[in-house]
Formats: sequence, C-alpha cells, structure tokens
Amino acid sequence: MFENYRVFETTLAGRPLKVETGKMAQLSGGSCMVRYGDTSILCNVTASAKPRDGVDFFPLSVDYEEKLYAVGHIPGSFQRREGRPTEKAILTSRVIDRPIRPLFPKDMRNDVSIVCTVMSVDPDCPPETTAMIGASIAISISDIPWDGPISGVVVGLVDGEYVINPTAEQEKRSDMHVTVASTADLVAMIEAGANEIDNDTMFEGIMKGHEANQQIVEFIKGIQAEIGKPKFAFESNDPDPEMFEAIKEFAIEDVRFALDTDDKLVRDERLRPVYDKVHEKFDEVYPELIAKIDECLYKLQKYVVRRWLLDDGKRVDGRGINDMRPLAAEVDLLPRVHGSGMFTRGQTQVLTTVTLGSADDAQLLDGLDDETEKRYMHHYNFPSYSVGETKPSRGPGRREIGHGALAERALVPVLPSKEEFPYTMRLVSEVLSSNGSTSQASICGSTLALMAAGVPIKAPVAGISCGLITEGDRFMTMVDIQGLEDFFGDMDFKVGGTHKGITAIQMDLKVHGLTPAIIKEALEKTYAARVKILDEVMLKAIPAPREELSPYAPKMLTTKIDVDKIREVIGKGGSVIQKIQADFCCDVTVEEDGTIFIAAVNTENAKRALAVIETIAKDPEIGSIYKGKVTRLMTFGAFVEIAPGKEGLVHISKLDMKRVERVEDVVSVGDEIIVKVVEIDEQGRINLSRRDALMQMDGLTPEEGSDEPAARPAPRQGGFRRRDNRRDDR
Repeated sequence: MFENYRVFETTLAGRPLKVETGKMAQLSGGSCMVRYGDTSILCNVTASAKPRDGVDFFPLSVDYEEKLYAVGHIPGSFQRREGRPTEKAILTSRVIDRPIRPLFPKDMRNDVSIVCTVMSVDPDCPPETTAMIGASIAISISDIPWDGPISGVVVGLVDGEYVINPTAEQEKRSDMHVTVASTADLVAMIEAGANEIDNDTMFEGIMKGHEANQQIVEFIKGIQAEIGKPKFAFESNDPDPEMFEAIKEFAIEDVRFALDTDDKLVRDERLRPVYDKVHEKFDEVYPELIAKIDECLYKLQKYVVRRWLLDDGKRVDGRGINDMRPLAAEVDLLPRVHGSGMFTRGQTQVLTTVTLGSADDAQLLDGLDDETEKRYMHHYNFPSYSVGETKPSRGPGRREIGHGALAERALVPVLPSKEEFPYTMRLVSEVLSSNGSTSQASICGSTLALMAAGVPIKAPVAGISCGLITEGDRFMTMVDIQGLEDFFGDMDFKVGGTHKGITAIQMDLKVHGLTPAIIKEALEKTYAARVKILDEVMLKAIPAPREELSPYAPKMLTTKIDVDKIREVIGKGGSVIQKIQADFCCDVTVEEDGTIFIAAVNTENAKRALAVIETIAKDPEIGSIYKGKVTRLMTFGAFVEIAPGKEGLVHISKLDMKRVERVEDVVSVGDEIIVKVVEIDEQGRINLSRRDALMQMDGLTPEEGSDEPAARPAPRQGGFRRRDNRRDDR
C-alpha cells in the first residue's frame, strides 16, 4: 500500500534522527515525519498551481502547530481544544520562516504554505529545530523551486562548554540559548538569548552551531538526490529589464534628489511627484504593465541607495557608516504609572511603561514545555500613525509579538530573582514614531522604565542594529539602520546587551547567508554602539534604579509558613484569605512551598495582613499579645477572635482593671480589644486576658486602665477587588 515509503536515519548531537516519507499526507507537495528521539513532527509544504494575482511579494506562510496531546495534556480552554497559536508557536514559526524565505526565488508569486505539526515531544530533543529541519526536508523533496537545504540547531554553554541541542536539564544550567540555521556554506539565521556573553564567546558558539549544521545539510541533500521531485517552472514576476532601464534613465536624478534627506516625511513628500511624473510618461508606453511601473520605481530607489553605500560610502541622511542618529532618553513622562521611559533615535521613538503586580498577576502558560507561568511580560504595539499611515488597530500581529519577545529576551538576564523582587512585571512599548529599529529602541526604553520604576536590575541593557549591503564578494556593514536601509539592504542584525556582554540577538536576512567575517564585524560594531548609547545617553537620564517604588505601585511583603498551615491561611473555600484581602485592601498569594506574598498600595495594610497571617500560621504562645475582635458574649466572659479561625475566652474577671459586674458593660460584639494569652489548656483551648494586656502596655499602670469599652472602629472607606487564591483551570 505504501510502496513509496522510505526511511532515512542519522544522528544529531548523539541522538537518533529519523525521517519517514511516502506514508503520510501523500497529497501535499512535500511531506515528511521527522523523529528526533521521541520528538515527532509532521512537516508539509504545498504550492499553488498558479501565481497569485495583484501581489508584489512572495506569498509564503509558515505555521508551527502545537498539539497538546504531544505532551499528554488536555487544553485548558473552555472548548478543550487548541485555539489560536500561542506566542511561543508564533515565535517558532518566525524562526523557521527567516532562514528559508530568502532561498525562494524573489520573483515567484505562487503561494507556498508550510505547516509543521508537533505530534510528540521529548523534552531533551527540541521540537523547534526539529521542525526547521523537517521543513527544509519537505521543501527539498517537493517540486517547489528553492536554493536550500538548510539545517538548524540550538547551541548552549554549560559549565563553560558548548553543547549542541542541550537536554532539558542542561538548558537550565546553560548561559546561552542560540538557534543557528545554516546553508551548506553560510549562516542563514541567528536567534539568541544569553546571560551577558562576550562577543568572542558568542561568535565561537555560532560557529559551533554552523559546523554541526553541515552534517544535517549533507544528510538532507542525500534524501533530495534519492527521492526529490523535479522543480516546477514558474513565470517570473520581475519587470522587463528594458522597461526598468527606460524608467531608470528618465527618473534617476529625481529619485536621487528625493532620497537625499534625513527626514522621512520630506522624502515621502518628494517622491510623490516623481511617481506622478513617471506614470504620466510611461502609462501610455506600457498600458498592460502599469502595475509594474511602481515596482520599477521601487527597484530604482533600491539601486540608488545601494550604489551610494557601496560606491560612495554615503548614507541617505548624510551620516557616516558607523554614526548613529541623534539620541535622547527621558523618564517619568507619565505621573501615575509605576515607571515610564522614552527613547528616541532619529525619527524612531518608543515610550515604555512598567506595571508592577502581585505574584497572582503572572501569566499562566499552556504549552509544550515545562514553563507554566511568566512573571515578566513585554508587549509591543505598532500603531499605523507611527509611520504616517491610516489603518484600524486589530491587535498584535506576528511582527508585534516577535519584537516584544526580542525585547523581553534582552531584559530577562538582568532581572532580579523572585526572591529578591517578588513582583510580576508587565512592560508595554508603544511605538510613537518609526523609521527603523523600533525593537531596539524598545529595549532601551524598557531599561529606562524599569530603572525609573525602582526595579533593581543587575545592569542596564541597550539595543542597536547593524545593516549590510553585499555585491558579489564585496560587503559593507553600517550601524543604526533607518527604514530605507532596512528595506533596500540585505540584513538587519539586532543585538541587545549590557557593558559586559550580549543578552539577545535576532538576525533577519534577505540574502542566502553570512560569512564569519560579516558576523564578527557586526558583533564588534553593535558592541561599540550600545556602549555609547548606555554611557552617553541612557545613564545620563537615570544613572541607576531608584531605591523606592512609585507611591502608586503595590508594596510587597513576604513570609514563609509551614506547609501544614497553608490550609488554615486559605480557609474553607478560600474564606479566610478572601477576608484578609477584603479587610486590608491587599492581594495575598500563597505558594506551594509555604511562601506568601502580600501586595498592597498602603504599606500599613500589608503589615497588618502579614501580622494576621503569621498569627494564623503560628500557634499562640503564652505571653503573646494580640488585637482581637469580640465575637460572642456570655455571662461568664467574652470570646475574642485573635486570628481567623482562632478564638479564646476572656473571663469576666480578666476583662478590666477593676471588678466587672456585667460583660456588656465593658465590651460589645464587634469591638476590637487588646488581649494577652495567659493559658492554653491540654485540649488547646486558649484563655485570654484584657486586664493583663493593659497592664503590660508601655506607660500604663493599673490606675490608668480604662474602664470603658474600646471604641468601635470606624467603617472602612473605599474598596478593593476581592481575589481568591485559586488558579484558572488549566
């Protein structure tokens, strides 16, 4: 039945890698099941038979589908099925997309869809790079034109040694997580997170990954040679060379004038009449190719910018190759938020805010790995007005999610631990103006906002990008690329880091890959640029994290109780913890190990809640003094609750400094009084004394004891949202 079924096997990082073809999904253009250890990914690629009409780009889609059955979980949603992709799935789709996209013909307009479905996950065999390898195999054996194959691996640094595809246990101890994709000759993609790794160590790690990829590239070439289909022919969508040359000769000087400015608005204004003039001239000459005229003008702008850079060392805004645009940094722009910072680089401007919350505000995750929550979240918004356009807001797309994740990855290595700073942190970067490299501006703005909020980060982080222009064996890199240099260039090499080293890298390419010389030069230039940004701009705006939090931020207190006492603190159905939160306007989070976090805007409220919790969690001791509430009156005395669920008796003889005839003469139900534990009998019953407590109070003598009931507390003003301690159904 499966006469075309084939199996190909090799090893990767000491673990078996097996590829099966010809059994599943036989109607797709190219299909394979890739098994790496117990990780199993089904990868399919399909191309449309005809090009898509009316598009001026290559329509490629890459989807990485996480199925929770792969790890034996039932989805936690109401419908109990997978919904929209998780952020991690979207980020993985982008990681797969970036190295394979430049290898397709740029003039092809056939839709191509790549789907990688995760069906089984072995924690020690990363599904992300397995999917990348599977996608490469599926395209290679299909009939779709492509200049691959590629391979991808993860490089870790464990105890000073480089490790290819580290296991789950090694990953916890690794100082870097670098995904490296390669063709047979070049590095095609780098995505990195690291604990302040220096340039040389990072470069060597990238080269180790590139070396490991070569074995898999050769393995895929062998599969392609054996079962690969012939590639189909397609109609090129490039404008006719004669048409381009005619428009170039007519408009090149006008285009040069239009582009020669450092102001994006001026440039756009100058280009409008150029487009009108060209259409007026050539619409009649090429009546059936009018849509191609704009594409010729785009190519002409690209030609001008690249010739300026390669031949004249000239940038469109007049800067030197290694010069940055004017920089500015500010903090405290928004009075009521917990922290804010704005970073401006030329016409790129990002405002970032910090919101601090309790441990219960952490984001719950439902994915394929063992990460169940995030206490640090970075969200990035890119409204249309930031580029002078009109478009309705429809929530974050893949680009916004990717840029937010890059900024998040850059800051995570310098954040304080939960024990040092037990807050959940949400950062939001609002792009106010965009002319290139907004993701790196959001890294800088985030550092400013965190320090302004009083978050004790270990070191400030800055981000900068490096561009590239190539022509044959010639290449030129330049720092701080603006939008035009990004559109018409070959690379956007983004690096975030501290004075000490790199914390994040993301590399986008439009060419097949990079040589080691280009990578090394890009690392060196971005290091020099980010140190300048830190020393000359950011640290002058705010030299260190503030020692105090915003008055509007919650104040956090922590304690730890015996695990056996957690039930008493929470109470039946959460009754006790809900009452504490309501009484003291606070949030209380109880961890499984007995750690308790109390968050309240008012510090005194947090302290009072802490005192109540410690009273519940600790058995009363003889001689301890408490402030309790009268719950019941009897003829022989009053019962006083010294903590939720803990009650003792104040005998009538112990109610006051003098003889008491009736209990009602001294106290009423609801009164708060000071009492002292004078006895705990064999059955655990607590006997209390108001009289002894008054005598022990500083400055009081028996003669000064009041014989009047304690004043009733004034009703509490305002309110606070109630929260129980139950987590959402996962």
